[in-house]
Amino acid sequence: MTLLLFRLLVTLLAPVLLLGMGFPPASLLHLEGPLPADLGVHGGSLSPCATPAHCSRASWSVSDPAAALQRLLPVVLSLDGVDIVETGDNYLHATATSRLFGFVDDLELFADPTAGVVQARSVSRLGDSDLGVNRRRLKILEQALSNSGI
Repeated sequence: MTLLLFRLLVTLLAPVLLLGMGFPPASLLHLEGPLPADLGVHGGSLSPCATPAHCSRASWSVSDPAAALQRLLPVVLSLDGVDIVETGDNYLHATATSRLFGFVDDLELFADPTAGVVQARSVSRLGDSDLGVNRRRLKILEQALSNSGI
């Protein structure tokens, strides 16, 4: 009986102890969904949003798009649940996983030196609505960019 009680206690307390040791929180579910086929730069631009219900897109005029993209990298890394998937001179692809259900969103940034803009796109892989999460994510990046003075 004591061994059973000990195992139950360890099972219940392990997540709490791991969180206290700095491990990232795990989601209850992992609703990842398929990788979107339209990721990347196509014809000098990020893909448009099929619907605003689960996708947000923005373009920000800047004097130096490549420098702006580099300035945004630490901001992207500071967002909840973000992992960098791909990064290059003018392009960044990251995923953002929600804490509770493990929904995965794809975040893309493209520094377009020809147009003098940074294009941004954040899209949910699953669902009919993102409840404004993607729009808020881009607003955070826009605010950080405007505060950087680039």
